[in-house]
Amino acid sequence: MGVGDVSKRILLGRKLRSSQLGETLLPKRIALPVFASDALSSVAYAPDEVFIMLSLAGASAYVWSWKIAIAVAVVMAAVIASYRQTVHAYPSGGGDYEVATVNLGRAAGTTVASALLVDYMLTVAVSISSGANYAAAAIPALQGHEVALAVALVLILTAINLRGIREAGTAFAVPTYCFMLAILGTALYGFVRLAGGSLPHVESAKFDIVPAPGMESPLGTMALLFLLARAFSSGCAALTGVEAISNGVPAFRRPKSRNAATTLLMLGLIAISMMVSIIVLAKQMGLRFVDPNSQHRLLLDGKPLGDDHTQNAVIAQVAKAVFNDFPPGFYFVVAVTGVILVLAANTAFNGFPVLGSILARDGFAPRALGSRGDRLAYSNGILFIAIMAIILILAFDAQTTRLIQLYIVGVFVSFNLSQLGMIRHWTRELQTQRDPVVRRRMMRSRVINGIGLTFTAVVLVVVLITKFLAGAWITILAMIFFYLVMRGIRRHYDNVEAELAAEQEDSVMPTRVHAIVLVSKLHKPTLRALAFAQASRPNALEAVTVSIDDESTARLLEEWDERNIPMPLKVLHSPYRELVRPVVEYASAIRKANPRGVVAVYIPEYVVGRWWEQLLHNQTALRLKGRLLFTPGVMVISVPYQLHSSEQRRRELRDEYWVAPGTIRGAGRYRGNQTGR
Repeated sequence: MGVGDVSKRILLGRKLRSSQLGETLLPKRIALPVFASDALSSVAYAPDEVFIMLSLAGASAYVWSWKIAIAVAVVMAAVIASYRQTVHAYPSGGGDYEVATVNLGRAAGTTVASALLVDYMLTVAVSISSGANYAAAAIPALQGHEVALAVALVLILTAINLRGIREAGTAFAVPTYCFMLAILGTALYGFVRLAGGSLPHVESAKFDIVPAPGMESPLGTMALLFLLARAFSSGCAALTGVEAISNGVPAFRRPKSRNAATTLLMLGLIAISMMVSIIVLAKQMGLRFVDPNSQHRLLLDGKPLGDDHTQNAVIAQVAKAVFNDFPPGFYFVVAVTGVILVLAANTAFNGFPVLGSILARDGFAPRALGSRGDRLAYSNGILFIAIMAIILILAFDAQTTRLIQLYIVGVFVSFNLSQLGMIRHWTRELQTQRDPVVRRRMMRSRVINGIGLTFTAVVLVVVLITKFLAGAWITILAMIFFYLVMRGIRRHYDNVEAELAAEQEDSVMPTRVHAIVLVSKLHKPTLRALAFAQASRPNALEAVTVSIDDESTARLLEEWDERNIPMPLKVLHSPYRELVRPVVEYASAIRKANPRGVVAVYIPEYVVGRWWEQLLHNQTALRLKGRLLFTPGVMVISVPYQLHSSEQRRRELRDEYWVAPGTIRGAGRYRGNQTGR
């Protein structure tokens, strides 16, 4: 193995055969942290966004916080219930994209795909940026280096996921379960202390909040409704990541649909419990929380706080107060919260590659996204989502408050089209189903999807109204861009397929083959090319050289005659010392003289083993091939000649593709046994 191959093996691990795909499938205990980390991690920032929005009207508006939490929980429950129907009806892993495409048409499916693509990109960018900012707040040495830290974290996650979905799931399972334990444990201990009357206030309870400009006086009905709508739309960030399980059904162990539906139910129960508990506890503990850029609205004894004040996240404040008699509990909560914010991006690293492979299969994405890597992961999809997330992190300076405004628009677009598609799916199935028991189950599923559509449609309208000018318009433009790109890719593939369709005249043999062997010097590669061309028995065969120096050409002609080579050597004079143009023009002229024939151009090439040697050889051949490929009726044949430096590379390739004795025979016996069953 070469240095590059050894490094790749150390980074990614040994290769896996395609037959080992079943070994990478996930049990529910691993699938939950793999696909649910995004939705669970939203507990770390969704409560913050709710309190930030309500704080615009002052602390008195916090009385609505628990009601907004309940509203978000109801929507989440409806969406979870709806997606449980989806994973049973469409277990192939297409999720929202497949549902929309099958039931609403190709345009709706492409819209969903573009929305999910944007959402996956933002999931990685928001989660990683939030985790980087969390780490910088805890470790002063990292302050000012949040962007570099975020990019480094994306690269680390990329490397882990390139090793395969099962290894990534195993690596992320412990931190995710620790986060669940930390938040649920904090909530349980907090409610126990609340019931016993010993629940303390959070550190910010001593502050007052000045309402934002224009909201000082008591709010009217419309102003209050708009404020609550903004808080509700921000809290709905907790729903992001729910769709990832429906896209990842193929990664589950059998029975895939049942295991995916069970995982969805577990996700819903845990996420709702965590989010509602944190918001209720924060309200009971007197939390005061504002936009980090508006901390001057926090007053202590009537005086605004200075810019040097550090406002800890809602979870951090709640945990610090709840565990005021047990500091290790607070540090545990803070540590695992920071870790889960980083690992939440893993949901996108597992969801998008599967979606990308399906889009590639359907012709809406480059075919490379459908290829599995050495570890049976969709490596190109992983690399693509990593690159796009890094671009977002750099563009928005890893600022979560700026990125969060672009969030959840895409996912709710896909929610709506998916629920509408499922309603149409059940309606179509009911037209042909006659079994009363099955019909009742289908009608129940249709009602569930109808409720889900109603809720998600309301949320989408609220989000568009409240977040459009705050940055949602960027998300909409990005969706339109990717929609047009995907339709353009599909149009290209369709045009290529139509152009390549075999017709009767395509099997007609050419009337004449005129072979040209390019000669620069009379050495071993040239003699090998001449011999190969003769062996192919063309109708006409000639050697051609381009003369840019009369003295060198004269020596070549003299040596040609001395060797008595039995074919003519034609000299193409090039007064401007061009090598490529004369050959292209000569081949085109031969083709023009016989339109039904072909011109075969044989080009001797060196095969070298070191990358830097490639820079020293074959440059003219590469340019010539590039030009001849666009010349109709001209075939280009490379005749390789292996130099000694290529021997090492040949041995490496032999070792890489070497098959142990008996492997193929054993595989044949295995297939025979399987067939015999």
